[in-house]
Amino acid sequence: MAHKRVWEALDRALKDIRDCHAPMGGITLQVISGKLFLSFRKAVEQMSLNTNMRAQLHGDQMSTKFAQDILTIGDGKVPLDAAGEMEVWPFCSVANSVDDLKHKVFPNFKENYLNHNWLCERAILAPKNVAVTKINQQLMHSLLGNLQTYKSVDTVPDTNEVVNYPPEFLNSLEPPGLPPHILSLKLGTLLMLLRNLEPPRLCNGTRLVIKKMMSHVIEATILSGCGKGDDVFILRIPLTPSGADVPFTFRRLQFPLRVTFAMSINKSQGQTLSVAGLLLEEPCFSHGQLYVGCSRVGSKTNIFAHAPQGKTRNIVYNEVL
Repeated sequence: MAHKRVWEALDRALKDIRDCHAPMGGITLQVISGKLFLSFRKAVEQMSLNTNMRAQLHGDQMSTKFAQDILTIGDGKVPLDAAGEMEVWPFCSVANSVDDLKHKVFPNFKENYLNHNWLCERAILAPKNVAVTKINQQLMHSLLGNLQTYKSVDTVPDTNEVVNYPPEFLNSLEPPGLPPHILSLKLGTLLMLLRNLEPPRLCNGTRLVIKKMMSHVIEATILSGCGKGDDVFILRIPLTPSGADVPFTFRRLQFPLRVTFAMSINKSQGQTLSVAGLLLEEPCFSHGQLYVGCSRVGSKTNIFAHAPQGKTRNIVYNEVL
């Protein structure tokens, strides 16, 4: 099955070529059967990763068992109860509350947050950005110093659509992959870069910590990757949401940064952490999401989870394994 944007692109191209505003330029298309994709999958050799390299870094028997245990999560083989939920305690250390989770992941936070090596190796992960934003605000407000606020400039490039999307509406939007309209920061705040600015040093997903804040520039220290320890200057840049999250085009002029004491599970892909927390007040909602969260660390003793009644859902679609 082709993605809907493929058909939308074909529709626009045919309308332009035939100078006709009727669907598909007014012609009838013979659609190829969707079974072609299934046949294609059978003809192409498929390969998958089957070794948890993070667990192997620890090199002990407990880590090997942890890798085997979380693989059952990824394969959807964990026993479920009548409600379709699984226990989290066999795979994680349980946190009794959100505050307990924050304390376990960031112990003695006010005393330790200036230690960059300590700070960059830990994070709280959640399925949705709403929970992530709440945790980030709580931890940032516990930092010393004054809060500095940076507001974005949001515009619609299409002048014919400007009246349909007032600035107040654009400011309220927070699509994935974009910084918020109001970016509130303090010195020492842990950040994640949202765009490739200077590969390989400054890439999407690079973690930084604020060193100095000015009106139009933020000075930060790189905490991960090949540029670790380097000081860099981040400027505001025009950003456009990608994908189908917003049904129209708008541009946000803002620092390409997000606070990242906590991050979404999807955004954590590719990150290796020493300590991680899973905030599962709302369960995971997409295929393999719980496995991604659990596999950020290499040992059960280094991952903590808070879930209602100690249970959560594990979404796995066997047909795509």
